This record gives sequence, C-alpha cells and structure tokens, in this order.
Amino acid sequence: MKILVLGGTRFFGIPMINELIQQGHEVTIATRQTTKDNFGDAVKRIQIERTNPSQMEQALKGKHFDVVYDKIAYCSNDIKNIMDVIDCDKYIYMSSTAVYEPKKLDTKEEDFDSMGKELIWCNRADFPYDEIKRQAECALWQKYNDRNWIAVRYPFVIGEDDYTERLLFYVEHTMKSIPMKIDNVDAKMGYIRSDEAGKFMAFLANKNVQGAINGCSKGIISLREIIDYVERKTGSKAVFLDTGDEAPYNGEPEYSINTEKAESLGFQFSDLKDWIYGLVDYYIKLVEMKS
Repeated sequence: MKILVLGGTRFFGIPMINELIQQGHEVTIATRQTTKDNFGDAVKRIQIERTNPSQMEQALKGKHFDVVYDKIAYCSNDIKNIMDVIDCDKYIYMSSTAVYEPKKLDTKEEDFDSMGKELIWCNRADFPYDEIKRQAECALWQKYNDRNWIAVRYPFVIGEDDYTERLLFYVEHTMKSIPMKIDNVDAKMGYIRSDEAGKFMAFLANKNVQGAINGCSKGIISLREIIDYVERKTGSKAVFLDTGDEAPYNGEPEYSINTEKAESLGFQFSDLKDWIYGLVDYYIKLVEMKS
C-alpha cells in the first residue's frame, strides 16, 4: 500500500515506520524536515508546514494514498487542514486517552462522546492539551464522519527513547533524594511501551475498523510501587514535600484502559509488569552514569 506518515521521525513513530517498511508498504514521510531521520532510501519524503493550509494543499495536491498516519495533529484546525486536502482511503489519527473526562478504571472508547460535545475550531495554543485533543476528535466525528478514519488513544507512552523523561523524573529524584510534590502516588495507572505503540499503529494499516480505538499494555501500576522499587534497588530514599519539584504525572486519576476492541482485531498487548521494571533499571543505570 501507499502510505503517508505526517511526522513520525522520533519516539514511537520510528518503530511504526520501520514496521510499515518491513510489511512491504511504500512509505512517504511528510515533515518540516528539521529533524533528521535514519530511514535512508527506504522512504520517500515531502516537506510540509502543518499549520499552513495553502502549503499543505500545494504539497499534497494530486497525490493519493491508501493510508495516512497523522502523528502531529493536535487540534481541530490541524484536522481540518489535512482532511480538506488529503486524498486517501483511510486516515489514522494519533489521539490520546487525555480525551476522557476523566479516565477511570476500565475506560472504554464510548466513555468520550465526541458527538455530544460542542466543536470549537481552535489552534494548539487555544486550550490545554487534553481539550485540544478532544476538539480534534470532535472535528473527526462531527465534520468528517463520512470518511474512513481511526483515532488511536494511548495513555502515557514510555520507553528508553522517551524524550519527555517523565518516568526518569521519579527515578532520578528518588535516587538523589530531591524533594518531589506528588498528588497521586498511590493511584494505579496504565502505560504503553514505545515500540509496542508504534507496532500497533502499523498493525492497523490493513484492518477493517473505524472510529476510536484504545491501546495500552495490560495491567496498572502506582508511582509508589515504582518509587519503592528504586529505593530497594539503590538504597536511596524518596522525599515527598508540598514544596518539592512538581511531578509530571500529577493530576492523573487512578485508571485502566480497556483494549478489548484492539484485541478483537488480533493484537495482543504486553503485560506492563513484564517490562516496566526493566525500563526502571535502565533509568537507574542512566542516573548512575550521569552522577
């Protein structure tokens, strides 16, 4: 198939594109070309400016793709800028479980009603991240419901290649006894490993499914469990203070993500506790090397 990927040159976009190449697809990546990639001659390239509708139209004019992956749409105007100009059979949007108001235990796709929420045409800076992602989905559901699209909803994506370093925050602060302000230390939460996040996206290329679909590793874990593990492994002691550094997962409720829809297609997600402690070990070594 002819596949266009908007973005995809870092984090879990890399394993996604590698998987698509291995599956034998003809892959084109569309970016501003400010980030170097290592795909070489295995992909074609288009230069785009996502927030410029006329430039997007000019760059994509006359081109047809079987599947379009959009990893860099955040808001409803981003959706409009691509959906009004793209010629494709399937559009796969990288959404987020941040759309749920709020997430809860056994969060299912239907727990966010994109049709019942007012659509606001907005830009990325107009609202916080969770709201602009909701508005992006509202645009798909309310204005482009006649198109063949999928909205993939992930919780926190983590891995050795995680440029956000959010999980690393907890490891480093614990090992160095740097005070942390954590408001949800006992809340159990879900995650997905970065390589698995990319592979699931690629898996959807030829699957007959539409609408929202969750992806998440099996199981949940609390920050206290992770911090306790770091303390046991390193002999360090975490310091919790209201005046400490604001922790990156603050404000998140206890939740789990239901993935029955994805699994019904034949995809099996890994068990979270089979790999997360190995990732924590990686971060422990990273902190030790930096010290």
